[in-house]
Amino acid sequence: MPGPLSAVLLTTASIAACVAGPSGNSHPPRPAKAVDLERYAGLWYEAARYDMPFERGCDGVTAVYSKRPDGLIRVVNTCHQGGPTGPVKVSEGEAKVADRATGAKLKVSFFGPFFVGDYWVLDHADDYGWSIVGEGSGRYLWLLTRRPPTPVELKALIGRARAMGYDTSMLRVTKHS
Repeated sequence: MPGPLSAVLLTTASIAACVAGPSGNSHPPRPAKAVDLERYAGLWYEAARYDMPFERGCDGVTAVYSKRPDGLIRVVNTCHQGGPTGPVKVSEGEAKVADRATGAKLKVSFFGPFFVGDYWVLDHADDYGWSIVGEGSGRYLWLLTRRPPTPVELKALIGRARAMGYDTSMLRVTKHS
């Protein structure tokens, strides 16, 4: 007879399957090039994303990445609920490098010591002015820039994601003030 731990694991897996949502890319790409995490660190603006329950209603979304002395990466995500000037919601987490050869694959956690979320830098500008972030299932996608993008920059970034096989009709453009 299954014990309490089995029930917890089954419940967690069931919830995760429901929360994950549809896949926007049935054959998600692997990271295209190595990432220099020192250059990747700093402030990023979310230009667009696949909308997920944990970000629903968020605009003015930013992420700040910084290296910690223990080798992990501090992650601070900020969102404004209901619009770019709405109430602020902050989520702090940490990431560890999952692929030391390229630095392009991280494991991220916002829930303590369990590194559960994949964070793959699929592509980025040579000057680290933009990046496209996803993971292995094709269910998550973020388009990030170092400043709120112009309409021309956003269109080009969406085009890059489309060329990678992503269904860009599923993207939600993030409003910034």
